[in-house]
Amino acid sequence: MDYFIQQLINGVTLGSIYGLIAIGYTMVYGIIGMINFAHGDIFMVGAFIALIVIIALGITAATPLLLLILALGLVLVIAMALTAVWGWTVERIAYRPLRGSFRLAPLITAIGASIALQNFVQISQGARTKPLQPLLGGNIQLWETVGPEGNFVVQISYMQILIIVATLLLMAGFTFLITKTPLGRAQRACEQDRKMAALLGINVDRTISLTFVMGAALAAVAGLMFLLYYGVIDFYIGFLAGVKAFTAAVLGGIGSLPGAMLGGLLIGLIETFWSGYFSLEYKDVAAFSILAIVLIFMPEGLLGKPEVEKV
Repeated sequence: MDYFIQQLINGVTLGSIYGLIAIGYTMVYGIIGMINFAHGDIFMVGAFIALIVIIALGITAATPLLLLILALGLVLVIAMALTAVWGWTVERIAYRPLRGSFRLAPLITAIGASIALQNFVQISQGARTKPLQPLLGGNIQLWETVGPEGNFVVQISYMQILIIVATLLLMAGFTFLITKTPLGRAQRACEQDRKMAALLGINVDRTISLTFVMGAALAAVAGLMFLLYYGVIDFYIGFLAGVKAFTAAVLGGIGSLPGAMLGGLLIGLIETFWSGYFSLEYKDVAAFSILAIVLIFMPEGLLGKPEVEKV
């Protein structure tokens, strides 16, 4: 039972990162009905920007705690701002010119943008992995069990607490933004009918651009968390994380913000528990198998709504 609780904590932490990336997928799909396959690499760019800023500011584990928190806050703001520019650029180059074209064209350009971002980071930063020394160490020991095979300590690190709390706050903030603000109403109007929204005075192009910007900013948060949690990144992390986050968005119900977060948590928990109790090599197979099973019986996902065709 103790090992189960520890894996549960680890799974929620990993799932929180997947959920933040998945929100970017589901927001774009909800408005324009297309998948931004460059979003995983936007997450990767955000992680690299965060690493560059951390090195430039000279942040280390020896930095006083208060100064460390302020410095990481500055890193987060810079990473979100610069990554948002990348998200806006992808929308302007890969999506807006092809918005009225056949549905396959933006998909192809998005994959092209993904490859371009990967190769740009590989050339500019090198193909080797980039390590980062732990900045926020320490943990809270929840309890310790003494057994015949030795002691087992159930604990949660300060980094895990930071990731989970930040994810909850961001999810609450975005839920408020979507449901209570003029931008959120504009996004929901564009989701239902972009032509009618434009006739009612909503700037559809600006709304879609802001959606890409918001999704990229969230990906930057996930990138910083990934960097601080695992301490190593490379130019290829965006591909696998992007696929997992896309799977999470589909599992939870593409187009649903709570569904994206739920799907991310489920994928994280499936991976973690499978790695803990079964073979580590097959954790990805387990996650995608669960996705296939859910979609067979619930094609719209766990929290998704059946698509109603407009006539």
